[in-house]
Amino acid sequence: MKQFLVPNGYRSRLISAIKQKRKEDDKLKKDFSPTLLDLGPVQFYLARHFGFCYGVENAINIAYKTIEENKGKRIFLLSEMIHNPQVNADLIQKGVKFLHDTNGNTIIPLEELTHEDVVMIPAFGTTLELEQKIQDKGIEIQKYNTTCPFVEKVWNRSEQIAKKGYSIIIHGKPKHEETRATFSHAAANTPTLIVNDMEDTKMLGNYILGTLSEAEFSVYFKNRYSNEFNPKVHLEKIGVVNQTTQLATDTQAISDYLKNVIVQKYGVENLAKHFADTRDTLCYATNDNQSAVIGLLKTTADLAIVMGGKNSSNSSHLVELCEQKLPTYFLDDASKIINQEEMISNDWKNKEAIKINNYLPNKPIVKILITSGASCPDAVVEAAIQKIAGFYNVSDKLDALTAVWEES
Repeated sequence: MKQFLVPNGYRSRLISAIKQKRKEDDKLKKDFSPTLLDLGPVQFYLARHFGFCYGVENAINIAYKTIEENKGKRIFLLSEMIHNPQVNADLIQKGVKFLHDTNGNTIIPLEELTHEDVVMIPAFGTTLELEQKIQDKGIEIQKYNTTCPFVEKVWNRSEQIAKKGYSIIIHGKPKHEETRATFSHAAANTPTLIVNDMEDTKMLGNYILGTLSEAEFSVYFKNRYSNEFNPKVHLEKIGVVNQTTQLATDTQAISDYLKNVIVQKYGVENLAKHFADTRDTLCYATNDNQSAVIGLLKTTADLAIVMGGKNSSNSSHLVELCEQKLPTYFLDDASKIINQEEMISNDWKNKEAIKINNYLPNKPIVKILITSGASCPDAVVEAAIQKIAGFYNVSDKLDALTAVWEES
């Protein structure tokens, strides 16, 4: 896989050494057991896979190259490039301005752009409608496109099954930038609808099976289906794709549920005529990170820490997995670890910051599971480890472990 030049400030000597060694020892990525950092009174268990993925490194590489090649020009991003506060703050510090917030609300009106400006597409992609508006101003937006290749893979798969007459059902968060982009691209080729969760999926199944009226369908799914969507016609042949950062188990459950609904209505012998084989459209990093957390949770521990931006979908799903087993804290920066008694954690459901007291148990040995989302720099993870290690006066042991891993 292609390697990218990522600023050293995002790297971690310790974690880079650990990842390289684990990669050499497990080339086929079959071992999902964590890595133990034994510092005596505190032990950290690092997930097998975490941190920057291919798509994020690709986006960062393009963004920094764009800044370097366009000195003196105004540079804009359609929205946050990725959902990570450190990376986005760095881009702003370098003069990049965002045109929209994460919900698509305008920050800088498009009317202020000129054909001499540089505009970058974020890693989530963008809608065809917004892309066209930028191009109409004479701006070569495709020249600075950081869209993740795995997001584009979903678009391509949608287009393939659309050509065979299937409608698209997207499993995604309706307000998320990636879902909005995927909806736009899919709807350009075929009738498209978004389901957020299993509750939505069951309502969709109820309509297909005739227990939900068309009027009820229209109200329930308002603003989540394309203009030409006719449920009487367009739910006869469907295929499921997803926002690439969703929980794999959730997407599989939604796909399986709708497949069973189709079998009930049309018979198993007619399944292929009415339900497209879309395969899994989650990105490899989302799969690897989720599988690594499942492996991580086999370790008995006192708490888990997930590092990542509060708006990061893939990070929030790691929190969701961890909190099913033990107390879990979602942090976007090591500064949120205030002291040995207090921290500020994000609620992954409503994005609100919550003050946590007495998060570290009073025990001879405290065991902490730790991972991060695909848009979180390894340096942020190490900073959190360093902060907590300092509370136990074992930072010197962490430095020694770094040397050991680099030599191994």
